[in-house]
Amino acid sequence: MENKIKIFLADDEELFRKGIVFLLQREENIEILFEASNGSDLIEKLKTTDTLPDIILMDLKMPLLNGVEATKIIHKEFPQIRIIALTSYNTKSFIANMIDVGAASYLVKSSSPKDMLKTINEVAEKGFYYNEIVMEVIHQDILSKNTSRTLLDEDFLTLREKEVLELICKQHSSTEIADMMNVSTRTVDGHRNSLLQKTNSKNMAGLVIFAIQNKIISLDDSNNEIES
Repeated sequence: MENKIKIFLADDEELFRKGIVFLLQREENIEILFEASNGSDLIEKLKTTDTLPDIILMDLKMPLLNGVEATKIIHKEFPQIRIIALTSYNTKSFIANMIDVGAASYLVKSSSPKDMLKTINEVAEKGFYYNEIVMEVIHQDILSKNTSRTLLDEDFLTLREKEVLELICKQHSSTEIADMMNVSTRTVDGHRNSLLQKTNSKNMAGLVIFAIQNKIISLDDSNNEIES
């Protein structure tokens, strides 16, 4: 099968790591390219490989270089790679921190294989995937920090950009947005890049935060879209 989702897996628990590999190898659209037991080996492989992954499943607690620090490096040096945080820690602080440093999604190790596959496929298709729990954490993080990035004026974002932003927050892919707006995916990607620059957002989480702060979308709207 062509266009397989290429994956690197970083986790220091060998038994758990091998179990994930066993599950993913059974999927026709997924290819495991590399396994690492720590962040340092992962970064070294990324710098020397001829084939970069589409997605990295990243454990948080690893020796030599932990998942948080590795994510920071990868987000800066390999921004095209999507990172799914894979961890036993299901606390709001860990979730908020990983999303803030650039993770495209957050998956607890107690999740079902079905949830893991859904997360991988959603991230591969849309670039990010925030379930209801993560969206709630993002919202609470906004409130706790009491920060606000607001629209400078009514013309700060064009009507098209606002429309794209709303659909992005509802977790539609570029292809889906293009179909809904009757434009090309290239046009949608152009709007998305413009939104990232205008709102000074590092990633999709930043756009979601901006949209919630400016009441372009509500938390309930996004959660309803996830559930549907």
